[in-house]
Amino acid sequence: MSENLLRTDYLVLGSGIAGLRAALGLAPAGRVLVVTKDQPSESNTGYAQGGVAVAMATDDDTDLHLQDTLSAGAGIVSQPAARVLVEEGPARIRELAGWGARFDREAGRYHFTREAAHSRSRVLHALGDATGWEMTRTLLERARRTDAVEVRSFACSTDLVVEDGKVVGCRFIDDSGAANLVLARATLLATGGAGQVFSETTNPPVATGDGLAMALRAGAALLDLEFVQFHPTALAIAGAPRFLISEAVRGEGAHLRNAAGERFTEELAPRDQVARAIFREARAGRGPVTLDLRHLEAARVRTRFPRIHATCLRFGVDITADLVPVTPAAHYVMGGVATDLEARTTLPGLYAAGEVAATGVHGANRLASNSLLEGLVFGARAASSMASDACPAPTEAPEPRANASARRADVRARLRERAWTGLGVERDAAGLRGVLEYVDALAVADDAPAPDRAAVEDRNLALVMRAMARCALAREESRGAHFRLDFPETRDDRFRAHTRLDAGGLSFVDVDVPVPVEARC
Repeated sequence: MSENLLRTDYLVLGSGIAGLRAALGLAPAGRVLVVTKDQPSESNTGYAQGGVAVAMATDDDTDLHLQDTLSAGAGIVSQPAARVLVEEGPARIRELAGWGARFDREAGRYHFTREAAHSRSRVLHALGDATGWEMTRTLLERARRTDAVEVRSFACSTDLVVEDGKVVGCRFIDDSGAANLVLARATLLATGGAGQVFSETTNPPVATGDGLAMALRAGAALLDLEFVQFHPTALAIAGAPRFLISEAVRGEGAHLRNAAGERFTEELAPRDQVARAIFREARAGRGPVTLDLRHLEAARVRTRFPRIHATCLRFGVDITADLVPVTPAAHYVMGGVATDLEARTTLPGLYAAGEVAATGVHGANRLASNSLLEGLVFGARAASSMASDACPAPTEAPEPRANASARRADVRARLRERAWTGLGVERDAAGLRGVLEYVDALAVADDAPAPDRAAVEDRNLALVMRAMARCALAREESRGAHFRLDFPETRDDRFRAHTRLDAGGLSFVDVDVPVPVEARC
């Protein structure tokens, strides 16, 4: 099998906020190739509605933001990582605003709103409820004006290329189906999350855990894969996508009600608690659960949430006049590829930033709206370390490998349904073992490159689903977003630690120093 050979100085996989910010930071140091699976704007970043958490309001400071992040993370946030996030965040937001991001203002000042588990109104938003889209637009426009940055769209990465223990690039399938090999001095994983592991998810179709799976196959360590955040309020209409109804809606005063019209939980409690409360109402026959905005000023709702209002109208729901049916759905993976504070992974030549990475900053439960800030802060840090590490360029192309067999058409739907029932909002040992047995029985090929995008995604989903279940089975406690029916208590004596998965197996490691990375090139 022949491959097209490409060379660049720096390779960035993914065009979300972390990948684009890294690409811009790398441009002064050399040629940058951004490889993205769909159109450049199609990522979890673009779907982020509520806003970006940043301590810039007059009644706020970074210490308060840090404490809220630590509290939400249920005891296993890496404090050094969280401090980097909150202290460098304001400068990154000012930088983005200087590049043209149109953040919302009232009376000439940035307008901040409140979301769950925040002690202050610190969530900055853009165009009402299109914050992620606006931040992506700003970065993409700047990238397109930067000569050193090339964006390759509709290119599905399949595998990292490892030579002599060092990552030297990756392989991808382009939009014509041709196989390509890119060699680079340094490679950044910024491929986003893995919400498509689950049948109920707010994530776009591209979020199939590709970066996690590629890193695991290459031998990199992963952290905390059992911690998946299930957003409490996704639109629950038959035939409609699980469109996110932002937490900011509850921050503006919307109420959650069961079928009897009763409010049954604190709407701005941490996301894991609200998601479980909704899940239990539905399971007890008191559903469907709805969001009620009818008591809020209609004009204000339409102005504050124009995208949510318009989307719900397309499916026959007027959020100013109707109850909005909602359900929990997989939203964000707190864990990921283990990195240090400079985005270095345990493999020389490989870096990671954004949702695909795990610095320990989110712990067991991400504080609302910290994800966009994480992408900016650690995307910039990744660029700095990739350039300063000065890895030499690879000289020879590795031999191509034979393709695996094609996918079976029904694999994905079955995988995702099993993940939702056995690995979802509430878990137990029997369900988790069932997930592992099910994945093993399907025998999705993972030992050779797949022939097309669908087959690539299937094997990645299967590998990530298995890794999540292994980590969830090992953590015999409930903490943050990980809730075990058979171990409902938090057990600090055994499990106040990060879960590390690598070629050597599964272990628990120090909270504040999850990945001591020494290797460079």
